[in-house]
Amino acid sequence: MTASARDLADATPAARDRYVDLLRVASLGTVIAGHWLMAAVSGDGIGNLLTLVPALQVLTWGLQIMPVFFFVGGFSHALSYRSLDRRTDGPVYAAFLRARLQRLLRPTLVFVLVWAAAALAVQLAGHGGGILTGAALRLVTQPLWFIGIYLAMVAFTPPLLKLHERHGWAAFAALAGAAALVDVLRFALGVPYVEFLNFAFVWLAVHQLGFLRADGRIRRPAVLAAAGLACAALLVAYGPYPLSMVGMPGEKVSNMAPPTLALLCHGLWLVGAVQLAAGPATAWLRRPRVWRAVVAANGLAMTAFLWHLTAMLGVYAAQLALGLGLPAPATAAWWAQVPVRMAAAAVLTGLLVALFRRFEAPRPSAPAPARRTGGPVAAVGITLCLLGILGLSMTGLGGLLDGHSATLIALPVTAPAAIAMALGGWYLVERSAPARRVGHGLR
Repeated sequence: MTASARDLADATPAARDRYVDLLRVASLGTVIAGHWLMAAVSGDGIGNLLTLVPALQVLTWGLQIMPVFFFVGGFSHALSYRSLDRRTDGPVYAAFLRARLQRLLRPTLVFVLVWAAAALAVQLAGHGGGILTGAALRLVTQPLWFIGIYLAMVAFTPPLLKLHERHGWAAFAALAGAAALVDVLRFALGVPYVEFLNFAFVWLAVHQLGFLRADGRIRRPAVLAAAGLACAALLVAYGPYPLSMVGMPGEKVSNMAPPTLALLCHGLWLVGAVQLAAGPATAWLRRPRVWRAVVAANGLAMTAFLWHLTAMLGVYAAQLALGLGLPAPATAAWWAQVPVRMAAAAVLTGLLVALFRRFEAPRPSAPAPARRTGGPVAAVGITLCLLGILGLSMTGLGGLLDGHSATLIALPVTAPAAIAMALGGWYLVERSAPARRVGHGLR
């Protein structure tokens, strides 16, 4: 039987870093609220509020908070790997992958299969071309890029953690320097395709900061925040980088896809800023009621993230079905509806979470297979998972029947192929290490 949030909160070890759990929940919550706000739906389709009101792009310097989530991921992965390494004889890589991915892949693959079935039904019925329907099939899988990148971070944790233990800040500096070199090759020398390397260098550098936090080596967060903010501002002011720290439709250069040195500097300032708030926040989290709320939110945050765009589109669909009309985005009437729409999206997200949260809840593992396949199979499995999920974030679900494809690492991939890769990879990871009984604690 799954333990309640109150039970988990009451059983929290005194040494647990509660602030990390708060940062995880707060970062995902900020992303959800930002997506709800930026979606500008009209009779012509779905646009982006930041395109319509460019002055609002400066808000992304606070609202683009994914670097914080990846920073927290680095911290958690370091602790998890070291703990497992102390308790496990022999190779630990496969067991680490399996332990970290169980609560991530199950809710993600359920989301993918439910939406794939719905998309197939809609397209077989010939209703896939509507403005809202077509946008939904294109948009709902886009946030999966974040899960694909996170899977890569899990896969690279063991070697990069060893690099960190040997070189400390120099390991981070090497990744940051590689990201800077990629941008020089891209913008100054025009080397084609090199920019895609920064999907690894930028996000793994942020992840490496989590290792540094795990060892208490971020001792001057104010300096980190000030340096990151100053460098990001200078790069945007005098370099080829746009103001927005999220992707914008139609822009020639995006700070997000692929990531740039400006986004890495943005991540530095965010990490420094949240570290400055660690002391007061930790004291606040000692309050039982506050900590119980964080524990409860932590147990459903990933499910909420997966389904929040579904909820938002459901609100707009209901508005159209009721004949309420859609004001032109960014007008006074549109802004007046924002609080109501966001509240309705929150309620609908809550209902979807209640329906699907059981797939995120930890559970005892099944008996182990007789044959241990080990690390190489686990590595193949997680590679297939991340390629499949990244591919699906690019293809969407609108072309299941017509072979629509997107380019992933120079190769075309279709949505059915991406789904097959994700499912096959998950199976390999599940079979790659002996199952072990897991508790019902926090991540």
